[in-house]
Formats: sequence, structure tokens, C-alpha cells
Amino acid sequence: MLFRERRGDGARALREELRRPGVVLVPGVFNALTALMAQSLGFKAVYVSGAAVTASMALPDLGLITMDEMVKTVKYIVDAVDIPVIVDIDTGYGEALNVMRAVREFEAVGAAGVQIEDQVMPKKCGHLSGKALIPPDEMAKKIRAAVEARRNPDFVIIARTDAVGVTGFEDAVERAQLYLEVGADVIFPEALRSEEEFREFASRIKAPLLANMTEFGVSPLIPAKKLEEWGYKFVIFPVTALRVAMYAVREVFRTILEEGTQAVWLDRMFTRRELYELIRYYDYEKLDSEIAKAVDNTYNKLKEGGRGPRN
Repeated sequence: MLFRERRGDGARALREELRRPGVVLVPGVFNALTALMAQSLGFKAVYVSGAAVTASMALPDLGLITMDEMVKTVKYIVDAVDIPVIVDIDTGYGEALNVMRAVREFEAVGAAGVQIEDQVMPKKCGHLSGKALIPPDEMAKKIRAAVEARRNPDFVIIARTDAVGVTGFEDAVERAQLYLEVGADVIFPEALRSEEEFREFASRIKAPLLANMTEFGVSPLIPAKKLEEWGYKFVIFPVTALRVAMYAVREVFRTILEEGTQAVWLDRMFTRRELYELIRYYDYEKLDSEIAKAVDNTYNKLKEGGRGPRN
């Protein structure tokens, strides 16, 4: 049914995925349409990437997006899909109390979980140099605040540590252990630099783990099957869709500029029917027709009984 309420189901579904065996592939999305495409292809969850959403606003990934902007984006996405939506909330938009409010806001619009990182603001892409970290106990306070704030116990808290590229691998392991102790459900070691580090981290941290397979970063691109064998539960591809989309947009715009027509692209674009089927255009049209028919029937019955409004 269109326009149905979808609050709370995503968290339960994501929690169930944590309990099931097998790796979960989670594509990064930056709007409702890309999320809907992911669902239509059979993905079990989507990841709302802060970097991708920010880039779609023509801004750098430096913590410039506000909580309200992200909440609005996430609401559109949750309303469009039935699968769990994981949200990248950067550093939590402030300190512990800010994190509590953020968790409440994202939970209220139907997110299934959030990811918080331990960088100092302004944060940076996890695969760039020049990052700085908050003390581990400060991050622990944020995680504990997130746990305390959630109304639904199924709501998933993902703790990301950027320590590997700043203070080293051992500090990343120690931070992960602390983050688990204060209530994190999943650990996300960002910017691991080799297959050996991915394997070693999984052998040291016995908890659900998330691997980031972003392109052009410091981490090697490792097949999900191998990551699963090492012990990773989630594999995200945060900016892949945005990068591919922007490549295609650039090329088609270049063709239009140079040739004055998009004709050569017709076999490489979504048809009108494919787009309408994805966004359920015909279902909305049918619903509108059914509402109009029901009202007409009611109106005509009232008129026949002499009880209808006068024209």
C-alpha cells in the first residue's frame, strides 16, 4: 500500500541480519531514488553515506552537513524503501547530548541504525591524511549516550574508529574493545591498509564488524566473500553509486554540448517505463483513480437520496 507507515521495522530487520550467518552487502545511497534502486535489485540494507549526500549538495566531506539536512534526506529514503537504512552521522553533530538528540531524530524518521566516528571536527574523509581523533573516553561517552537515547533496543549503534591512520593499529584495537564495552553493536575499523590488517583486526575483535570498500582510498578492494571468511558482517560501498552516476552525467552532458543531441545515449539510459515502474507511477495513478471513483459513488448516492450538496 502506498503512503503506509514504516517506523521501527527497519531496526528489527537489521538486528535480525546481525544474528543470521553470512555477509551483508550494503550499497551507499544519497537519495530516495538510489535507495529504491538498491531495494529493487535485492539488497538487504542501504547505507546513507555522509560523503555522498554532502557531495550531492556540492559540498566537501568536512562535517558541513547539518543534522536537520541529513534527517530530511533520511526521511525521504525511509519512506521510499522497506529495507533497513543505516545512517552515517559523522561525529554525532557535537558531544554526548547532541548524539542523544541525533539518535532520537533518526530513530523517529525510521532509520535502522547510525554510525558514529571518533574524529575531531571538522572531520575528514577516513582515507585522507591530516585526521585527528578525540580521546577514546570521549568517544565512549558518545556511544553510551547513543545507547541510552534509543527507544527501540533493536536500533543498531555502529562505532567507527579512524585510529589506524592516526595513532596506529594497536590503538584502533584498544578503542574498538572500549567501544564494545560501552554498548556498540558493530565495530567499523576505517582505512585499514592491507589484507593482513583486515584479517588481524577480525581475529582480535570478536564482534560484528563492518568493512568499507570505498574506491581510491588506502584500503585494498577485497571481495565480500573473503571478508566474510575473515569475520566481517557488513561490507559498505559508500560512494560507488555517486561516482558512477557523476561519470555518466559528465559524459552525456559532454555529448549534448558537442553534438547537440543525446540520441547516442538512448540505449544507455533508463526508459520512461523503467523509471515509472521503479517509482511506482502507475500505482499512484491507480490510487488516485480509485479515490476519485469512491468519492463519485458516495456523492452520487447522496444526491439520489436528496442529501447531497447543491452545485
